[in-house]
Amino acid sequence: MKCIIDLIEDLREQIGNNETYSVVAGLLKEDKADSNRLVYAGEAELNSFSIDEKTRTLCFKIEDNKTKITVKELISTVLILGLDMMMYELKMDVNAEYKDMEIVGFGKNDEGKRYILFIKI
Repeated sequence: MKCIIDLIEDLREQIGNNETYSVVAGLLKEDKADSNRLVYAGEAELNSFSIDEKTRTLCFKIEDNKTKITVKELISTVLILGLDMMMYELKMDVNAEYKDMEIVGFGKNDEGKRYILFIKI
């Protein structure tokens, strides 16, 4: 389980909070030949995020619109949260079938200036 505080720390360590990076979903699938391995299945732009105090989550969404989340937008929101909210779990809604997907890791693509939130499908 990844929390907001994990995200903040990784953003600082991996890309130095570089505000020009976009935030994307990295899709991982179980390898059919070896169930212990995950295979990279592609990326999708993340279009929005919201904090739900009831479920104690920060949820990212992939929607059919042209907007995309940048590190600048994300950092400006999460850095001002209270300490109790720093432990909120990170989730992602990919589509109607894949909702509340757990974010399992982080990554970056320096060439494409993308910060990646990995989910397992």
